[in-house]
Amino acid sequence: MSAGDSFQVRIQTEDFDLSTELAQLRAGNPKVGAIVNFVGTVRDLNEGASVAEMELEHYAGMTEQSILAIIEQARQRWPVFGALVIHRVGPLKPLEQIVLVAVTSAHRGEAFAACEYIIDFLKTEAPFWKKEQTPAGARWVDARVSDDVALKKWSIEP
Repeated sequence: MSAGDSFQVRIQTEDFDLSTELAQLRAGNPKVGAIVNFVGTVRDLNEGASVAEMELEHYAGMTEQSILAIIEQARQRWPVFGALVIHRVGPLKPLEQIVLVAVTSAHRGEAFAACEYIIDFLKTEAPFWKKEQTPAGARWVDARVSDDVALKKWSIEP
């Protein structure tokens, strides 16, 4: 890691401002030529049922360390200067932001790949538990097969 590099994880209940977070991630680092980000939001429909609210729980301390380990794995694969993961917990309504993954690098290819890698592993490896409120009542959300399939593409070296 060199001066200007920044790698951080924040788990929080409050919303985040995308523009502010991206500006802070790249601030003061003239090496940055690319910033790629992913913002996940709450949908109002999942597995055929209306979703009135989703509640996210996590294991404090363990969750942050798990995500930092995922970021470190991405750093081992691509020359990135910075990465930021903000993940919200608590009750969230449809349209609300859940997660931000942002990556900086010299070039877009590395930034896109590292961002996608981080979100793919975050969805399956980070210790979060999701509960949805539907018309039929509350239900815990299991991992999706499509998320596991997304991980398989990373087993091949870049």
